[in-house]
Amino acid sequence: MKFKKLGNTNIDVSLISLGTMTWGEQNTEQEAHEQLDYALSQGINFIDTAEMYPVPPKPETQGLTEQYVGTWLNQRGQRDDIVLATKVAGPGNGLTYLRNGPRLTKEHIHQAIETSLQRLQTDYVDLYQLHWPDRNTNFFGQLGYQAKTEELMTPLFDSISAINELVQQGKIRHWGLSNETPWGVMKALSICEENGFAKPVSIQNPYNLLNRTYEVGLAEVSHRENIGLLAYSPMAFGALSGKYLGSDKPEKGRLTLYERFTRYNNEQAVKATKAYVNIAHYFNLTPAQMSLAFVNQQSFVTSNIIGATTMDQLKENIASIDLSLNDDVLSEIAKVHGQHPNPAP
Repeated sequence: MKFKKLGNTNIDVSLISLGTMTWGEQNTEQEAHEQLDYALSQGINFIDTAEMYPVPPKPETQGLTEQYVGTWLNQRGQRDDIVLATKVAGPGNGLTYLRNGPRLTKEHIHQAIETSLQRLQTDYVDLYQLHWPDRNTNFFGQLGYQAKTEELMTPLFDSISAINELVQQGKIRHWGLSNETPWGVMKALSICEENGFAKPVSIQNPYNLLNRTYEVGLAEVSHRENIGLLAYSPMAFGALSGKYLGSDKPEKGRLTLYERFTRYNNEQAVKATKAYVNIAHYFNLTPAQMSLAFVNQQSFVTSNIIGATTMDQLKENIASIDLSLNDDVLSEIAKVHGQHPNPAP
């Protein structure tokens, strides 16, 4: 396994981290524990979860993912062996059952961390992330910012102030942003510098061959401010494996099971996916490993958050750490990106 520093901290995190959002929905508790055991055996030390997981979110399953991580920690006693990250949910997304509609106010953040710690069966998390902004902006595939004269929002200062209190209390070691914009990151840094608050050390946004919008503005922020990307959806919900191409759809595939997820199956995304799959086959690579290796090689990436519903998928994904894409492969990838730039932002 390869490791990178988590921002400006002294924490080494594995370049591949284990995502968990299927646990409690597509994966049982036993399967979650099996994935954790195997991931650690392969050198992974970074585990990412969230209070709203599993996905798709619904009241009867909310919190199960953190709960499964917590029972594993309780049974294995390996808390010091992992870097544990979780997130506090922002407003919207149909989450009215969570704190009567989650916000990123001081009250909500303090309540959220307490319930997460209980489910995780630990007294601290290494990285606590604001899951998405509590303001009107672009995230979750939205493009074209539209200003609103009347806007219900929590000032970023209030959220960061609450986070800083948790750092001082020892309930979190560090904090990060998620689904954020360049303005949001720079504004957060400015608030921290002006008030002596702990600065964010990471940002978790989508990044894959079908969605490289991170490169437009945020990659420079990562480089110059030492706030690396924790890349989520590196396989575009599994689409980049090629398993959804053609008429036969995998019975238990995420894009088969849940019609709400349409981000990666529009016409241009499918064309691009076919082209990337062809590149992988031409160079005798698996599409999944080529896609993950591309993410692994980006200098602005701190860790690549993989997810799997089967052990075979997990093993293949983790093995991508040993693959280095040569200039010929990267050249072909660049050609496809030029023809189909960011078809699934």
